[in-house]
Amino acid sequence: MRTDKKTKVRNFHQAKWDEPIIFELNTEGERGIVIPGVEKEIEDTVGDGISKLPENMTRKKTPSLPEISQMRVLKHFIRLSQQCLGADLNVDLGQGTCTMKYSPKINEFLARSPKVTEVHPLQDENTAQGALEIMYKLDVFLQEISGMKKFTMQPGGGSSAILAMASIIHAYHDSRGETDKRDEIITTIFSHPSDAAAAAVKGYKVITIYQNEDGLPDVEALKKAVSERTAGLLITNPEDTGIFNPKIDEFVNVVHEAGGLCGYDQANANGILGITRASEAGFDLCFFNLHKTFSSPHGCGGPATGALGVTEKLISYLPVPTVEFDGDRYFLNYNLPNTIGKVRAFYGVFPAVLRAYLWIMSLGAEGLKEAANVAVLNNNYILEKIKKIKGASAPYARGRHRIEQVRYSWETLTKETGVTTEDVTCRMADFGFHLWSSHHPFIVPEPFTIEPTESYSKDEIDEYIAGLEKVVAEAYENPDKVKNAPYNSVVHKIDHSTLDDPQRWAITWRAYLKKHKKK
Repeated sequence: MRTDKKTKVRNFHQAKWDEPIIFELNTEGERGIVIPGVEKEIEDTVGDGISKLPENMTRKKTPSLPEISQMRVLKHFIRLSQQCLGADLNVDLGQGTCTMKYSPKINEFLARSPKVTEVHPLQDENTAQGALEIMYKLDVFLQEISGMKKFTMQPGGGSSAILAMASIIHAYHDSRGETDKRDEIITTIFSHPSDAAAAAVKGYKVITIYQNEDGLPDVEALKKAVSERTAGLLITNPEDTGIFNPKIDEFVNVVHEAGGLCGYDQANANGILGITRASEAGFDLCFFNLHKTFSSPHGCGGPATGALGVTEKLISYLPVPTVEFDGDRYFLNYNLPNTIGKVRAFYGVFPAVLRAYLWIMSLGAEGLKEAANVAVLNNNYILEKIKKIKGASAPYARGRHRIEQVRYSWETLTKETGVTTEDVTCRMADFGFHLWSSHHPFIVPEPFTIEPTESYSKDEIDEYIAGLEKVVAEAYENPDKVKNAPYNSVVHKIDHSTLDDPQRWAITWRAYLKKHKKK
């Protein structure tokens, strides 16, 4: 039952377990399964499976793993799952740039088939023709969606794909003897932070273009930044504010005239599918996050795939292997003369590739465009609703529509009540909602970022807005109630000082035991 039918805010109370970590549940001698010994007939034929291993491949002592029964393992992880919010449980509009959308369960069913999960990256490619066919056909789909001429699914996510783009830019100029001369990469302040980070990892000097009063990157500033030292441009569009740069082709032309290459960060292309393509703006490279735009679950940072596409002249620089088809069979091609090598050990995350393939196949070209249109419609509906909430604002591009998301601000709310974005986030959790603030750069004061995608209905969006309205009303009437939240959720106030002090945390159980000198 709803506590208030008029405001639509649900009566929510999340399960909260005082659940130890699994190592603390260890009981010596307890087992989840007892593996039978090798039958004598089998051992006589193939050995015991251990003694023939090289000595340097066998452990000197057994690993320190928790000893626990199957039933207790099941309870442990189900309890943890009950303390989580996610796209299949609540109205998850607040993940911002991370595109939390519904993943059809038939796709999940197929992705968990042993025919998918048990494919091994080192098995003979003649025994993996189905998997290679799906990779190849997804490549063809993405070529049509973007206008690029070849894709690789090897990068492990968006940041990995951006690093691959920066590596290709570096290799391209190196093949022309211009590596030392071209040592600068240009990006924009509201492009994804990984665009600057990947360029820095490759040793480039990063030049950042800031926004003008409309929230758009300044083309005149770009013209001043471009020089004979420019290696390339790495840019997100629409940027992380949800603002689409209508002069994007001019940006690309300016960089091309200086001899640089242009990489399009399309980690979130949810609002432009079937509407605009990277090739039409003249880009040389682009990538898509399959775990965002194409409905494979985000999975808390993975498993992910950053599908990287290039124009004809850059195909030979792609990481190897690429998946090819000779008219008879699919095969892995390692013969690329200018390849940057590998960007991960094996070829992508195949279940993520399969889900994206299935999603595209089920929607078709018209469905992809409709998904983009609905995502933009949902986003602008929310924009109009939030602009009417006291204390909220949408900086930049005032009076204009946005694409797939908006970076809003609670600056006025904070000044008038003392309630911050973090406070609102914690109170929203009491109603089963997640509100995301922002990643770098924190130019927008007291930011919060909402991206509804095409998955949510008007009723669900109204429910989420009702939650925001209720929290804001509380902030003006009784700010301490919001500041002391949450009350019904497992979320708690985070003591950031712990995270800032390496002496107070350990990233593994072994490190924890060592730090605290426990057995």
